[in-house]
Amino acid sequence: MNKKVCSFPILFALLALLIGTCAVVFPASAQAAPTSTGSITVSGTVASSYDAYQIFSANVVDGDSDAKIATDLAWASDDARDAALPVLHSAGMPNSQTTAQEAAEWLNTDSHLTSALSAQLARSLQSSGAVSVTLNAGTTAELPCGYWLIVADDEAISQNEAGTAPIMALVGGSAVTVKPKAATPKVSKHVLEDGTAAWQKAADATVGDDLYWRLSATVPAGLTAYDAYVVRFVDTMSAGLDPSKVAASMRVYVAAGADGGFDAVQTGKDGRAGTEPAKGWADITAQCATKVAADGKTFTVRTGDLIAALGGADAFIAGVRVVAVYNAPLNSACNHGIAKGNPNEVYLRYPRSPFADQSGDAGFTCTPSDDACAYTWDLALTKRGSDGDKPLAGAVLSIADDRGRTLAADGTWDAEGKATVTTGEDGRVTVSGVDSGKLEVRELKAPKGYTAFEGTRSVTVKAEGLDVDQVAAAKPKVTVSAESPLRVDAADAGKGLVELSVLNTPSNEVSRGFMPSTGDRTLVLVTALAVIGVVAIVVALVIKRGGGRHDK
Repeated sequence: MNKKVCSFPILFALLALLIGTCAVVFPASAQAAPTSTGSITVSGTVASSYDAYQIFSANVVDGDSDAKIATDLAWASDDARDAALPVLHSAGMPNSQTTAQEAAEWLNTDSHLTSALSAQLARSLQSSGAVSVTLNAGTTAELPCGYWLIVADDEAISQNEAGTAPIMALVGGSAVTVKPKAATPKVSKHVLEDGTAAWQKAADATVGDDLYWRLSATVPAGLTAYDAYVVRFVDTMSAGLDPSKVAASMRVYVAAGADGGFDAVQTGKDGRAGTEPAKGWADITAQCATKVAADGKTFTVRTGDLIAALGGADAFIAGVRVVAVYNAPLNSACNHGIAKGNPNEVYLRYPRSPFADQSGDAGFTCTPSDDACAYTWDLALTKRGSDGDKPLAGAVLSIADDRGRTLAADGTWDAEGKATVTTGEDGRVTVSGVDSGKLEVRELKAPKGYTAFEGTRSVTVKAEGLDVDQVAAAKPKVTVSAESPLRVDAADAGKGLVELSVLNTPSNEVSRGFMPSTGDRTLVLVTALAVIGVVAIVVALVIKRGGGRHDK
């Protein structure tokens, strides 16, 4: 009886790329006697176990140049035949062709065995009566010789892993090693610093002012066999952030390709992010859903189908970038200063594999988390007499920020610039929760028996070290300077509180030094001499932050 010998270079092109196995060839003669079983090992980090479905049985031997020779092809089982034939006929194989030999030859013709077709075969086999064999990653198994479709087990795909397109492997002869390529999405988070109009890992802001956050996801190139691809951002905000504007302000954008950055919208030094997409980006907000939890601490942003948003699988295979931008201001419960800040953390849920059910939660796994942080500062001004620094009540002050707003008695900012504040019995006025920048102070009325200073004096708060790669590595530095007759007296680095005096008369008095209150902070107080009648006193606060990232 003559034996049929198969040659399938296209059928095993994907396998050759992944495991370095040469294609099957048609040699002059067989090089060794066939065996009934062969060994296979699945390596890599895509999943911990795999389901293997035998489609064709065959006699397999090693040929020349590491090629394999398959003869006597037959359907591995009736169930395998019944599951595969409808898929192949639907894909274009003539209905008259039904034998294993004909099916294998058709798959070898004109690149018919695509990732999409291998996924359709896997779906059909999974829903049929075909029996699979479990392969544990990194463990060698013995299988009957023939053609096997290797599919990652969804339940064995954990955090930061992703199932790939099924792999066709020819088992028999020398040992086979299959190494699926890992292709997992990544997520990052940034906050808009209004002083630089740049997205950074950390920024500072005034309580209640718009504060924009950006969630960025990268879906890598090379993900194939997916009919649809949906991702979910899962965001956890600290208690110091206001969730009330999140849903209404949320905008989601998508761009083709895994490279090119995340500048989906324009940003301005007014602290606001635009809504019109930049070139190459599409606004898909209407296809997305944002859901904020009842406690306001967590919200999710679920995209629509990214494959459809890009116009099809051909664009999706090159990778995707997704950006979500929303507004979450600091609220009255926020932390002030450097010690804690107000962190905001996100992780990404993405489909486990091309076969996962994306309608619920079970079909998704997740990335490690990433975070960004917002800071704010406090300044306390005390009106003092030149007679022993006595605190004075009744001084009426106008304190304006760099937007022209003035501080009101209830701690809010008056956009018309008409509000004033008056020092109490302790002589103090507190400017609570402010952005870095310049404050302008005027003394409109002095306490009885004293004289108000003339003109406007500035207090400048400068924050450095906020633009870092990771929040945990940040070492923010805050510098405060004041013009005479304002004087910087003390500072608490952890709380971000700077104590200033409004002196009744200019003073060239040298200030006292202050030691840090905890071992992980360094506080330096520096006094400058008068220059052309103006005394500039600078306080520098440096803090080293600890902590790290958290996995979900």
